[in-house]
Amino acid sequence: MSTHTPPLAGKVAVVTGGGRGIGKMITRGLLEAGAKVYISSRKEADLTSAVEELSPLGEIHAVPADLGTAHGVETLASYVGERETRVHALFNNAGANWGAPLEEFPDSAWDKVLSVNVKGVFALTQALLPLLKAASTPDDPARVINTGSVDGLRAPAPGFNNFSYSASKAAVHILTQQLAGTLAPDVLVNAIAPGLFESKMTAGILSFGADAIAEQIPLRRIGRPEDMAGIAVFLMSPASSYITGAVIPVDGGVIATR
Repeated sequence: MSTHTPPLAGKVAVVTGGGRGIGKMITRGLLEAGAKVYISSRKEADLTSAVEELSPLGEIHAVPADLGTAHGVETLASYVGERETRVHALFNNAGANWGAPLEEFPDSAWDKVLSVNVKGVFALTQALLPLLKAASTPDDPARVINTGSVDGLRAPAPGFNNFSYSASKAAVHILTQQLAGTLAPDVLVNAIAPGLFESKMTAGILSFGADAIAEQIPLRRIGRPEDMAGIAVFLMSPASSYITGAVIPVDGGVIATR
């Protein structure tokens, strides 16, 4: 009788924004694949709820941290560094959004969104680099996986007034490629560009009705949690060891038709 070893057994991952939405989908997938996972979020209540729900699947630790600040980055990096000598994958998933008409779009929306979505991604990667390099081997390098967006691959339609968000995700995609070149061959750096998944950030869009929205998507449905878990586990596993600098749409075909 053969025993099945989970593909990520013995590996350590950090998932920012892991308390809800896409971050929680990623975390669930990694735990089911055998990884130990550290999650962070600005909201402690989200973390408490996620740990309670997901801890039966594997070892999970939670750290409240605002990754739009230097203090938050240091808090998370220190917490992980005190408990681990190696980190095999960093999922930079924490994100902020803002919506307002062009004429009313505030200056503060740029500071808030770019500080979390771009500056925070860079700063945490920088802070965890020693632990990532310690985990890296020639056959199975360490990973950084950034959450971009289809909104960073093409301009959102008029009326989706998320100007700082879409610009920040385009920046994440280029930052991903630049870091991939800089950190090769020790660390592979890729980005996931999600389309429509159920989360607090997409609640406004989905309020029009998931079925109506799905008609606009070639695969005729919104993303499921297992769709996000699947790409996350693949990008952390040895199966993706020859991929770096990629921005992978997980969007049901939206980008292919625009």
